[in-house]
Amino acid sequence: MYSAEISRTTPTAYVFLVDQSASMTEGMHSGVTKAQFVADVLNRTLRDLIIRCTREDGVRDYFDVAVIGYGGDGVHNALTGALAQEFFNPISVVADNTLRVEERARKIDDGAGGLVEQSVKFPVWLDPQGDGGTSMQAAIGECARIVAAWSAAHRDSFPVTVLHISDGVTTDGDPEHNASILRSLSTNDGETLLYNVHVTGDDVEPTRFPRMESQLPDAHSKSMFRMSSTFPDHIRAYAHDAHGETLAVDARAMMMNADAERLVMFIDIGSRPAAMR
Repeated sequence: MYSAEISRTTPTAYVFLVDQSASMTEGMHSGVTKAQFVADVLNRTLRDLIIRCTREDGVRDYFDVAVIGYGGDGVHNALTGALAQEFFNPISVVADNTLRVEERARKIDDGAGGLVEQSVKFPVWLDPQGDGGTSMQAAIGECARIVAAWSAAHRDSFPVTVLHISDGVTTDGDPEHNASILRSLSTNDGETLLYNVHVTGDDVEPTRFPRMESQLPDAHSKSMFRMSSTFPDHIRAYAHDAHGETLAVDARAMMMNADAERLVMFIDIGSRPAAMR
């Protein structure tokens, strides 16, 4: 299980399920809003997925990608323009349809023990958004619908990976039943993987890859723990080899109150299929 090779004839799929409710406009200790934090991390992740699929002949369609938002206007495709016609888009189509490319500054090593600022191009597909209630139950249900259709059409593919980012405060009922249905959807290679990121403005200790609910501080984070998958063996091996992270067999694919670098690392670990051709 979880060993299917990724190719253009047997791609895998990633769904980014993004909380865009009013509570995401609240500030974090870093000084940015939760919505801005999530948008920056997601844009960086899409860029990294494109780089991973780029070869001399262009961007190869190893991945299909969907970004589902939920908030004031219900559950919707969070991408716009040409990417708004269908939930799933091949990664090459995502690469060709940015909203814009920004100039951003980053600090790099100057070779003498100091840091210098460098201007870099930063592609943007998703702007920060926050409005209305947190319709998490409906969002996970809609996610299950599109994952079921994709899985039925790609029986020999590595299963879908869903990365859900939220502050965890649902307003439309308990989402855990729908999450259980989502995780049960499968291809011939295994069941859907559901990873959860709990972002918070509260002054709580960061938690990554918890093994027990007791490691988490409140009902919202504990619910997200229960909704999270465990890691396949090859992802645990990759986490150790690439990032020095030792993941227990029963560790849940969840992070709480992570900074941007830790969150990007988590998504990198979670988005590694067994093999790409």
